[in-house]
Amino acid sequence: MLLDSIDKVKKFVSIAEKFDEKMDLVCGRNTFNAKSIISVFNMDLARPFTLRIYGNERNTENIMEALREYIVD
Repeated sequence: MLLDSIDKVKKFVSIAEKFDEKMDLVCGRNTFNAKSIISVFNMDLARPFTLRIYGNERNTENIMEALREYIVD
């Protein structure tokens, strides 16, 4: 995933907050709370990251669908 602008960060966090599942963003050895705008802004936004979702598979699929515009290969 990639959040390379302030607007993308704001929208990403807004979408993530709509779900009950815990989510973390992992970049290198650092882990950040995906639902905290302050935490996300502490990341190096120029680098892609991994999203970890702690929930059941059906909810994970719904979350990934909602966040699909941020997915990079």
